[in-house]
Amino acid sequence: MAITIISLSFFIFLPSLVFGVDEPVLPSITLKLAAGQTEPEKVSVLLEILFLLTVLSVAPAIVLTVTSFTRIIIVFSFLRHAMGTQQMPPNQVLAGLAIFMTVAIMAPIGKQINDQALQPYLNEEIGYKEALKRAEQPLREFLFKHTREKDLSIFFSIARMEQPRNREDVPTMILIPAYLISELKTGFQIGFLLYIPFLILDMVVASILLSMGMMMLPPVMISMPFKILLFVMVDGWNLLVGSLVNSFS
Repeated sequence: MAITIISLSFFIFLPSLVFGVDEPVLPSITLKLAAGQTEPEKVSVLLEILFLLTVLSVAPAIVLTVTSFTRIIIVFSFLRHAMGTQQMPPNQVLAGLAIFMTVAIMAPIGKQINDQALQPYLNEEIGYKEALKRAEQPLREFLFKHTREKDLSIFFSIARMEQPRNREDVPTMILIPAYLISELKTGFQIGFLLYIPFLILDMVVASILLSMGMMMLPPVMISMPFKILLFVMVDGWNLLVGSLVNSFS
């Protein structure tokens, strides 16, 4: 480290030694903030770009919290653990399937947002505030449809806010975590139902092995092929995906 510092110092002061310059010439960086009062249109555009970059940076969190992705990925995780297949299917496959299912489920809401908010804003028919207000309406309707009232109530208690008289009094910042809690509960309920047939199969295999005196043989090792066979025979992926999509209708 010391050698590096000495070398840098040598190259910096080399011009003063060779050419007789009194002070070394160092590069400089200048930052300038121009006044925006004279051109408010440019300031508005810059603020819109900044807002867009902010939205893009938190886009993954938005996808996780205000769409159907949470319920789908939780159910897929329960299914994999119930079957005992460990890392099969891989996380990338399950996440990709969950994303495409989310796009299919949220497509009608996205179309409403595009027709009512995005296109009028791009055509300069409305401002960005009105566009945001219009975009919230279809999304809030979706969130309210799948949110339990007691989940809303607990977040109003946490925030120490008065209970709302109607849906318009519910802030979006309160609605989103309430929706997420409701989705977690629904996902766990579906996961519990998925566990039952595989658990019964585990118990049957364990009873057979115990009656045959094979107590040292892990039942999971024997039951896993039968679980996969059962899931394939009943066309489990078709039934599961169809049920998940229909649960949001």
